[in-house]
Amino acid sequence: MEKMKLSEHLSLSRVIQGFWRLDSWDFSTQELVSFMHACIERGVTTFDTAEIYGGTLCETLMGKAFAADPSLRGQIELVSKTGIYKTPVDGDMFGYYNTKKERVLQSCQESLQRLNTDHLDLYLIHREDPCFDPYDTAEALLSLKERGLVREIGVSNFDPFKFDALQKATGGQLVTNQIEWNPVCFEHFNSGMMDYLTVNRIHPMIWSPLAGGRLFREGDPQCEKAMKVIRALAEKHGVEPAVMVYAWILYHPVGAMPLVGSSKVDRLDLAIQALDVKLEHSEWYQIYVASGQQVLR
Repeated sequence: MEKMKLSEHLSLSRVIQGFWRLDSWDFSTQELVSFMHACIERGVTTFDTAEIYGGTLCETLMGKAFAADPSLRGQIELVSKTGIYKTPVDGDMFGYYNTKKERVLQSCQESLQRLNTDHLDLYLIHREDPCFDPYDTAEALLSLKERGLVREIGVSNFDPFKFDALQKATGGQLVTNQIEWNPVCFEHFNSGMMDYLTVNRIHPMIWSPLAGGRLFREGDPQCEKAMKVIRALAEKHGVEPAVMVYAWILYHPVGAMPLVGSSKVDRLDLAIQALDVKLEHSEWYQIYVASGQQVLR
């Protein structure tokens, strides 16, 4: 498995296993341990989670697996995130963001306890916060690094303006932006984020590379148009359509690292298979414009 170098101190596997749906997998602790070993055996050594996933349950379940098999932690790169919270308002749970220094510091300590580990390899601010003070947030992140509680820091879902603000406040220490990208989602192309990352040689992690499965469901005109092109190219290359989508993401010079969120190792194998697909340059553009959302000028 290819490794992507994010810094002098951290490299991630080119394909990443995501655990955001872990609370719905109905795995026993031993089944989760076995699944984690199956990922590692395939070279997929980077595991991604967040405190908000399952209302902290996903971190807790992963921590139980690490406690049951202490050999796991030293074989992986562990990623978690902070910044999304819920509080009761008028009988309902109200979601909001908090990237204040004290909250980030507290959240990291709580994540470490749930995950049964003494450090995170990568810690991300999960979402853009409209009430965001980059210098205050930077103080927290840099303090966590200095104390050895996190090896590297980054963000998720940031636009280029907020990314640049926090990058300046941290003295250039952000190593990634975890963003959504798939054949029907081009937010970060249109915002300029992809250009920013590419020119600064910052490799993004990609969530929802298959649009959460929406690509393969009928009734969505954009998905249907995209899949017509994807299926034709997949047949040409002799691979499954999902493999073609992963290959398309992997082809871009930004050096993206797609996350796979399935509990089935055969789905993980599709992403790994994409590493061997030799996409033609013009084929990348066929998928880029297939949904009708993007046009070439």
